[in-house]
Amino acid sequence: MGDTSMVAAPSRTLVACGERRLALVAVCLLVAQPAFAQRYTATRDGDVVRLADATAAITVALVPAVGNMAVEMKVKGQDVLRWPFASMADFLAKPAMSGIPFVGPWANRLDEQAFYANGRRYPFDMTLGNVRGAIPIHGFLTTAKQWEVVSLGADAASAWVTSRLEVFRQPEWMAQWPFAHTVEITHRLTNGALEVATAVVNLSGEPMPVAIGFHPYFQLTDSPRDEWTASIAARRWWTLADTKVPTGETRPIDELLPSGTASPLRDYNLDDVFSDLVRDGDGRATMTIRGRTQRLDVVLGANYRAVVVWAPSPAGSGRGSQGTSPPAERNFICIEPMAGITNGINLAHRGVYKELQLVPAGGTWRESFWVRPSGF
Repeated sequence: MGDTSMVAAPSRTLVACGERRLALVAVCLLVAQPAFAQRYTATRDGDVVRLADATAAITVALVPAVGNMAVEMKVKGQDVLRWPFASMADFLAKPAMSGIPFVGPWANRLDEQAFYANGRRYPFDMTLGNVRGAIPIHGFLTTAKQWEVVSLGADAASAWVTSRLEVFRQPEWMAQWPFAHTVEITHRLTNGALEVATAVVNLSGEPMPVAIGFHPYFQLTDSPRDEWTASIAARRWWTLADTKVPTGETRPIDELLPSGTASPLRDYNLDDVFSDLVRDGDGRATMTIRGRTQRLDVVLGANYRAVVVWAPSPAGSGRGSQGTSPPAERNFICIEPMAGITNGINLAHRGVYKELQLVPAGGTWRESFWVRPSGF
């Protein structure tokens, strides 16, 4: 048959070289693929959950154990949320409303130490200490520690965290708001925007009024507050009593500021309630804050029927209704998505407010709002 060693050896060498090249290509692909695929990430480190969009250079930080509060939204390193704490340890030791807090089971003020539902008056037990003041404000869930993370993840389209609060498990909460329910909130970072999606499930045997809201503290970093402009997409402005509770009278928003027009904040001292929102074809209403180049669009879904705007003037003067006990530092604006107007549940009982939403027994109320930064 003859000697074939001179033929076989080169063949084995060529095969080995080819296999090494293929292996090297495979390694390179494995190394490159994660970097390409990881636009979105979601991680948890102790008390803090972080969502990130590498392409848009946006990071969001949340603290589920303190009211499920979003405490940071950085866009190219610039934080668009006001969070006046020196450290996370300071915040955990003495939490307070900042960032994007959820407020429930009612948002903003009530005109008495009771609320009305299904034709019945439900007085608060003021001895429990979780409802305070002659004009109770913002419910008792703002810094609740009972939120549980039920989903945390990222894929090619978004990064998200979903947290759930089982209100029905807390006797002192049920004593004040005797409608068994859960609240589930998903913070989702996608396409350069943060979506905050809320689902309220009524586990009780009667319809439950929906009076929740959020109280986001926004800021721009390219200019001070008095150089910002605000556009509020609404048609009606509610006049307020000295207690900051709506009187039941409304006026055209143009009597305060032009609807949808960029109005200079330096001319205003706002703590005001707006309704009859101006919506696009998808039922969404967009409120806008502009600085020198930075811009935030706060987009409200159709089931947010009202918005409260709190932007206290540094000078303490200007058009609008000044807030109570404003902080010393006022370089912020709160644009608050509300399921209904301030005191809407009690005004609905009196026949004054017509847009109160009810979630039926066993039903679910859902809605989202979005924060879209640009110009950073």
